[in-house]
Amino acid sequence: MKLRIKYTKTGVLRFIGHLDIMRLFQKAIRRAKLDVAYSKGFSPHQIISFAAPMPLGMTSEGEYFDGDFVSVTSTEDMMNRLNDTMPEGVKVLDIVELEEGAKPSMSVVSASDYYIYKNDECTNDYLQQLIDSLADFMTQEKIEIMKKTKSKEEMSDIKPGIYKLENKDDGIYMLLASGSVLNLKPELVIEALCKYSGLVYNRYDYMVHRLETYMGERNNLQSLITAGKRF
Repeated sequence: MKLRIKYTKTGVLRFIGHLDIMRLFQKAIRRAKLDVAYSKGFSPHQIISFAAPMPLGMTSEGEYFDGDFVSVTSTEDMMNRLNDTMPEGVKVLDIVELEEGAKPSMSVVSASDYYIYKNDECTNDYLQQLIDSLADFMTQEKIEIMKKTKSKEEMSDIKPGIYKLENKDDGIYMLLASGSVLNLKPELVIEALCKYSGLVYNRYDYMVHRLETYMGERNNLQSLITAGKRF
């Protein structure tokens, strides 16, 4: 049976990386005595895969991974057993069973939304200036910023990846393209907005919180959890 698990990553756990989160869940599944499936061969490992790895320093309430299980009990029971093993900052929010042949979460991710707010540990308070610039910022025909990859740096127009950008609760809400086809990091949008506003960008001035991860087309986005049903 294929299951999709939704979880949070908050608090101080924003400082641990993706590989550590993977190991955390591998250990949690063993401690919770869940009947996870293992690969065959000389070095068997749990058959689990994560949707969209989150950058270090970011918090989230919309993280996902898929797993193959030999047998299951119920959504509530498996959630409780996993959460009983979790450190503060990680909490399983939902578990659903996927239909036969469902595509893995990592291959269907198409967008994520974020809430950007001031880092109270920093003395700079430029967020209101960024909020005031939002409307004019989005009227630009192109929004160019230097994007870095493993092999090169190049100027790139990121506007096609910005689906929504607006003021929300004294912060900034953004809905961005995410996934293998088009992937835009929220930090790049903040950097471009700082540049447009005449401010020096410092990633530590702002906190980034992922709200949800989506699949589907831009005009018909759905949460990854809607691909399955509770059991």
